[in-house]
Amino acid sequence: MIQLLGEFDCKLDAKGRLMVPSSLKKQLPNVEQEGLVVNRGFEKHLVVYPKKVWEGIVAELSKLNQYEKKTREFIRFFTRGATELTLDASGRVLLPKSLLEFAGISGDVVLACQFDKIELWAKDAYDSLLDNEPENFANLAEEVMGGKDRRDEDGK
Repeated sequence: MIQLLGEFDCKLDAKGRLMVPSSLKKQLPNVEQEGLVVNRGFEKHLVVYPKKVWEGIVAELSKLNQYEKKTREFIRFFTRGATELTLDASGRVLLPKSLLEFAGISGDVVLACQFDKIELWAKDAYDSLLDNEPENFANLAEEVMGGKDRRDEDGK
């Protein structure tokens, strides 16, 4: 399982190309051969997945009951705009204009790694998001994680 780490400040060039930072590329050893997939995020940002991770998500989606309207709607909106990305010889990816417009991204961006995916945000939107940190992060942590018995999951 991929565990991506880091937060990277980057810039898009005038054509909408993003240079993948070398320290991030090292965490994705087969990215030149396998490629990436970019998609809309749940908020106004983009999400970049290693191709194998995206294939796993699609496999999960294909197991859902597509006779249910909510399922079809979710799949339709979740996969809307999904695009394969390949690195060029300079280590850049060309991001689709429609996705950049959706997320309000141009110029300065932040790549924020989360487990097996990378969130791509307009820098000002990301900074604004983090400026609105919950008043008591410890309470949020307890609410989200406190009810879990960590020993059972770890087998200890």
